[in-house]
Amino acid sequence: MARIFKVGGCLGDELLAHNDWNGETQATMKARSHLVPVLSVCMGIGTFSAMDAAMKSAALVVGVYTALLLRNAMATAISVPLWLAAGRPLPDRQTLLVHVQRSVTTAFMAVLFFYGLVRLPMAEGLAISFISPLIALYFAAVMLDERIRRQAILGSLLGIAGIVVIAAGRFGAGQMSTEALAGTLAILGSAIFYALNLVLQRKQATMAGPVEVALFQSGLVALILLPAAPWLMVQPGGDQLLTILIGAALATTAILFLSWGYARAEAQVLVPVEYTGFLWAALLGWWLFDEKVDLATLAGAVLIVIGCVVATRNAVQPTKV
Repeated sequence: MARIFKVGGCLGDELLAHNDWNGETQATMKARSHLVPVLSVCMGIGTFSAMDAAMKSAALVVGVYTALLLRNAMATAISVPLWLAAGRPLPDRQTLLVHVQRSVTTAFMAVLFFYGLVRLPMAEGLAISFISPLIALYFAAVMLDERIRRQAILGSLLGIAGIVVIAAGRFGAGQMSTEALAGTLAILGSAIFYALNLVLQRKQATMAGPVEVALFQSGLVALILLPAAPWLMVQPGGDQLLTILIGAALATTAILFLSWGYARAEAQVLVPVEYTGFLWAALLGWWLFDEKVDLATLAGAVLIVIGCVVATRNAVQPTKV
């Protein structure tokens, strides 16, 4: 709304009021500029959680490898018309290198994550994976020569405590079978690759559009997995093919939402939104697989999230220890 100045009033007071109003307007506009990317990332996380549920359902029948290979192949087919409609954008050499780096990282991350997810409840598996932002801080120290702050160390300890609480809950309930242990270790391994993925995601989103990211990521991951098909491929039934197709559509949609959001807001604003995935995982696990969230999983997730918040707070001003 335009501000109307009084001709006979005190000009200095009016100018001061006008400047204050401008400051408030700029702050409001900045908040609004972050709102849409945050909502986009929220939609992406929710869609990815639904994809996780679809993939878990398919992987329980045909195995992780077949579900992942077919999902990425189908996602590539879904992305091609979108890529053609977007004008066939092709990456330059530097951008293609980032696509390849993230695709290799994603392939390892996905195989380990879904291997663990078919052996653990969805909420528990996702809670353990939340340690990724803490690991990402150490990747940043190695790759970007950043100093590790006291807050990062404290946050890491809280994150480790959260994982111990979740594992202790299983031990206490007598549910830590060999399969559950293997699933926990697989998701911890996946979290390491996801931490590297977080470092690459923001860089990729600023170099390429959402459609290009969706096409090259799914296509390259499919190519990476394809050589093992003669040994690991399982013939899926019609129900599994439909489930994997739904997962592919959800994965493509999620990549579009996330790439669009990460290209328009800082990672420090968007990363906390990742934690909404726990709510989606708990709901979908309960609804589709009759999985219950115990107090140990909830307490462990809270500790991990608090650790991430502590570790990443005021990260723009590192302190040498």
